[in-house]
Amino acid sequence: MNEQPVETEPKFRVRARHTDSAVVVYQAYRPGIGRPAARNGRFPATWKRDRMTWIKPSFLWMMYRCGWGTKEGQETVLAVEVRREGFEWALRHACLSHHAPALHPDRAAWKRELARSPARVQWDPERDLHHNPLPYRSLQLGLGGEAAVRYADEWIVGIEDVTPLATEIHGLVRAGDEERARGLLPGERPYPVADEVLARLRA
Repeated sequence: MNEQPVETEPKFRVRARHTDSAVVVYQAYRPGIGRPAARNGRFPATWKRDRMTWIKPSFLWMMYRCGWGTKEGQETVLAVEVRREGFEWALRHACLSHHAPALHPDRAAWKRELARSPARVQWDPERDLHHNPLPYRSLQLGLGGEAAVRYADEWIVGIEDVTPLATEIHGLVRAGDEERARGLLPGERPYPVADEVLARLRA
């Protein structure tokens, strides 16, 4: 009897919670920004539109970054529901955050592209429940300039404070109950991105 081959997770693939109209990304802020954002469904006036803001479709990568919501200035973890057309606009207008010889003829060309791009992409190793790196990458999408303004004012459908979920999962991990912890993780699945878009963003 022949066994079916096990699918190998590709090194570069966008995985996220998503519907036909929206995709969920994660951010973490101090309570003074995160709590009003979740309460009102939009960022407060103290949120700076002129700064680069990074969104992460991976819940576990966000947990790695914010220490399950325990790091200073990242105590409030937000699940931000974004319109798919906005998310995809950002990907189409993004540049890699680092110079890739296979994509850019030289560093000067990459810097020119970076300067005119309102978004940038970075791929970092995905993480498991213990924050150990996995052999495939997780997308981080940086939004600046026009992209940051559109994100805050046009793309956001809703904002949820998921700090209690992060705390609960973290507690189960610390107690050694990985099965229950894994069962509470948001269900993330491959997000369809056109090959020609990803081809410019993988290196």
